[in-house]
Amino acid sequence: MDFQLSEDQRAFAEMAQGLFADYCGDEALRAHDTSSEPFMAGLWRQCVAAGLHGMLVPEADGGLGLGMTELMAVLEQQGRALALVPLWEQQLAAATLARFAPEALKTPVIAKALAGEPLALSLAALAEARGASLRLQRRGDGWTLNGRAPAVPLGAQARHALLAAAIDGETGGALRLVLVDLNQPGVQRDEGRSQHHLAVADLAFSGLAVAAEAVLPSAATAWIEPRAIACLAALQLGVTQQQLRRTVDYVSERRQFDRVIGSFQLVAGQMADGHIALEALRTSVWQLVYRLDAGLGAAPQAWATRALANDTGHRVGHMAQHVHGGIGVDITYPIHRFLYWSRALAVALGGTEHQLAQLGDWLADNDNLGWKYDLAEDASQNTPV
Repeated sequence: MDFQLSEDQRAFAEMAQGLFADYCGDEALRAHDTSSEPFMAGLWRQCVAAGLHGMLVPEADGGLGLGMTELMAVLEQQGRALALVPLWEQQLAAATLARFAPEALKTPVIAKALAGEPLALSLAALAEARGASLRLQRRGDGWTLNGRAPAVPLGAQARHALLAAAIDGETGGALRLVLVDLNQPGVQRDEGRSQHHLAVADLAFSGLAVAAEAVLPSAATAWIEPRAIACLAALQLGVTQQQLRRTVDYVSERRQFDRVIGSFQLVAGQMADGHIALEALRTSVWQLVYRLDAGLGAAPQAWATRALANDTGHRVGHMAQHVHGGIGVDITYPIHRFLYWSRALAVALGGTEHQLAQLGDWLADNDNLGWKYDLAEDASQNTPV
């Protein structure tokens, strides 16, 4: 079996690597950190020009019509470079609209997204332990939206947002995705900034009228969740890979007691543990992405990958900081940015405990999975491409 990327897939990864390298040097990242820019706008324009923001969007809707494997290869490079652009959020929201929204609703929104206008995406409700804070209530032929969506990436810059919300009166039902025009009266935006310097905003809604067609079917939520997890895990893979490489370079040069500290058994063992964790995550991400592109069930694989990505980011991130010693907490030195990214990725869609709880609930209801992946229960919670 050939587990390598195809020539075309490698071409996308290499193009992304070169592009991010031009815009994401340490000095450029430091300049962005101290600026008021919501994201790296210059780099984003180049991503739009190269079509990297529309890889998942079907060709019929103006995108490239590619799969998760191609996007994963690009996102891994984005994570390595710490390139602060909304690559996965923008196109995953647009791809979801392309598949599940009515023509009249999706066409203008997707066109603006492919032109580079921010399209916000928040799936935080999927991981809220106390239940979704956004609520939909039926009102005549449409809906009203109430509640708060916290820390929505580019929520203050976007005209439209795709948000996950629960329906009042339904217990145990799937959350629904709702497309919201944020310029309507009744929308409050409280701006802020994430720890890795991305603009975010809390979005508050009070009786906001929503058309019936703006609430997507429950199948849209099942389609987007494992793909969002795959995107986050691919980013974490890239962040961790580059974090380890820089740490190995550091311990290969830093000397203590007339020896490079990388020659100490404990430090060498920590580096090895980090690489083992990285390759375990890579295997899990590859399996998840393969199943998504093949149209196979992927819900349990997604939750397991998400938990593994969180744990890998936490373990490697803190190990890297530790072996850097005092310079690791100096924000004029670049290694801290990788830890910030790992933390930001870890809070999206819920932490390890949340993912393992979902996986445990699924296994309790599907206890005949065994070693085969073609059993009926493994096709749950996923819509073929």
